[in-house]
Amino acid sequence: MPALPSSVLAPLRAQFLALIDIAEPAGTDTHPLGCHRPRIPDAVVFDHLIAALVFGAGYERIADEAVSATTLRRRRGEWIHAGLFVELAALAVAAYDTMIGLDLDDVAIDGCITKAPCGGECAGRSPVDRGKGGLKRSQVCDGAGIPLAALPAPANRRDHQLLALSLDALAALEPLPEHVTVHLDAGYDYKPCRAQLAERGLDWSISERGTPVQVGRRWVVEAANSWLNDFGRLRRCTERCEAVVQAYLNLAIAVVTVRALIRAAWSWYRWAGRPRSARIR
Repeated sequence: MPALPSSVLAPLRAQFLALIDIAEPAGTDTHPLGCHRPRIPDAVVFDHLIAALVFGAGYERIADEAVSATTLRRRRGEWIHAGLFVELAALAVAAYDTMIGLDLDDVAIDGCITKAPCGGECAGRSPVDRGKGGLKRSQVCDGAGIPLAALPAPANRRDHQLLALSLDALAALEPLPEHVTVHLDAGYDYKPCRAQLAERGLDWSISERGTPVQVGRRWVVEAANSWLNDFGRLRRCTERCEAVVQAYLNLAIAVVTVRALIRAAWSWYRWAGRPRSARIR
């Protein structure tokens, strides 16, 4: 059974293979006897990495007769070094902006803590899990909850300390609307946060500390956090290298964005292979 519905997996795979062809043109076997082992197809490796993201299992459990765990790790490292996961997420967001349109008048940012039992560069003592290893990601989304960026950090990093890096991720979406309002919870109710927003010419709506939960436009980021927590690799992250964690975050953003694009475009467009229902399971 595929890890994702074919309507989501097929366009992701096609776009990723196109990026591979640009970054690493296919070569020929130069051995005089032509006895090199044939290269595992990139499509097979990509599908297995999608399975690793969705199910969260180790590479040894994901591997089968088609591809080994060693090949999965090696090819994953090559693609990270080439920046392909970053490009895939950026292209997915750009496609959504072209066909549906991003709501950048309102942007929401929040942190989300998940488990990181194996430690690593992005692991720290979790303040919500009795000091066990935890991973925090600073999530940026538009007014409709479409994830724009996700930055990993140790769980004991405060949310407001990650605000500057999260705001820098918006630079890739320029030109921004004339008035952009950033919606934040009480964890960002500090003068340095307001100063960073003012330096970038952004408006803000920040919940006040010490008051009951305040209704605002930041609830969409909670939905985005929930969508990313559906992936086993992010819900319980066993990766120790920050670059690998960031790669899986970018891959998850691409999956969620393409799924949202198909749902939104279902009633606007017609295309071959269009799902029967707007609901994609």
